Amino acid sequence: MTLNLYDTYSRSLRELQPIKPGHISLYACGPTVYDYAHIGNLRTYIFVDLLRRALEYSGLQVNHVMNITDVGHLTSDQDSGEDKMEKGSQRTGKTAWEIAEQYTRAFKQDLASLNIQEPVTWCSATDHIADQIEFIADLERKGFTYRTADGIYFDTSRQPDYGHLARLDRAGLQSGKRVDIGDKKQITDFALWKFSGVVGQRQMEWDSPWGVGFPGWHIECSAMSARHLGEYFDIHCGGEDHVPVHHSNEIAQTEARYGTRLANFWLHGAFLKSSEAKMSKSSGAFVRVQTLIDRGVDPLAFRYLCLTTHYRSQLSFSDDALDSAASGFERMRALVARLGEPGVPDDGYLDRFEAELRHDLNFPRALALAWEMLKSDLPDASKKATISRFDEAFGLRLALWTPAVVGVPPALAELMARRELARAERRWSDADQLRIQARSIGYELDDTAAGQQARRM
Repeated sequence: MTLNLYDTYSRSLRELQPIKPGHISLYACGPTVYDYAHIGNLRTYIFVDLLRRALEYSGLQVNHVMNITDVGHLTSDQDSGEDKMEKGSQRTGKTAWEIAEQYTRAFKQDLASLNIQEPVTWCSATDHIADQIEFIADLERKGFTYRTADGIYFDTSRQPDYGHLARLDRAGLQSGKRVDIGDKKQITDFALWKFSGVVGQRQMEWDSPWGVGFPGWHIECSAMSARHLGEYFDIHCGGEDHVPVHHSNEIAQTEARYGTRLANFWLHGAFLKSSEAKMSKSSGAFVRVQTLIDRGVDPLAFRYLCLTTHYRSQLSFSDDALDSAASGFERMRALVARLGEPGVPDDGYLDRFEAELRHDLNFPRALALAWEMLKSDLPDASKKATISRFDEAFGLRLALWTPAVVGVPPALAELMARRELARAERRWSDADQLRIQARSIGYELDDTAAGQQARRM
């Protein structure tokens, strides 16, 4: 199965041909670990996981690398404001190093809750300072840098194609600038290394050929992807907010050093919106995975919600949308739980499923196909085998879930599965009748946040 993916760099749908046959090198921009991730952030990582699962479903071996930004990301996303790690330290009273450890651990727990596979390689900015210094020094030797009062900057005027990824109007930006750019030559120039003395006392700083300081945000991804995947690799992905600044700067640095655009494909996931605005920590529209759990919502229901909208389309989040997704997810897994042992998957449905994945990861249509298959007249054993194959890409753990029926007789287990489906489909009268049947064989069924619980009468 060959995937056709939308490449932001070329603005076109292209056939993915691995640089190394049978293998895919994939780099994804990870979190800045100064606070908890919100579900808007996590939609991007669900997209990355769906991409990886589709690649693996097609038989490719994926070398997936993700960074942890634990230094250098300023609050403006460019070259002004506080370092987010230092700001998080001030907010909590913990050291910046403690903040990084706490929120890295929390982020990994969120990934587990959403059944997002961890990358093959984690790489943190603070563990790769030497790589970043070496990268900057090479850019300096090639004449792409200049020094200002507060740091070492990349000279974007040396890159004729700078901003191609975002189709930036460089001349318009320069002539229409309304912000103080300090000693920068162009508004698009960006920091490679910042001096500590200029921005005040810091917890995170290192010696360098240019003085004590810390790396800019953009250099870490170029340096770490080169370290772990090489000068040119298959796919770089992240959120659409990275296109105009972070990813454009990554490309500029790498082109200057190696003569490549870093990755063959650039893939970007769209925002999750809440009340018509992008979800962000600064906006106050901040829903965490733990928020969902506290509301009694299975985090996988949010993953299901993400499957209903194409990764390049913005997803509108609301309580109603989440409730609808949770209902659909509960109904689907209740249906799957009733199917029994798997048999042979249906080739026709598998072919149609793969066609949807091939067309730029069309998971919304793939999900609709799953519903069509489950409602079809295929034998239950074939349905179970087919949905299990689908779920290798969905990542919903459908085949692993069963109602809470441990330690009960088989007849009661079957009755509870039927009642679970009735509840998911909001057939309350049927659910009540099944509860009465359970009483007739000596069991009371209690509905709890964890699902049905059976107890002897």
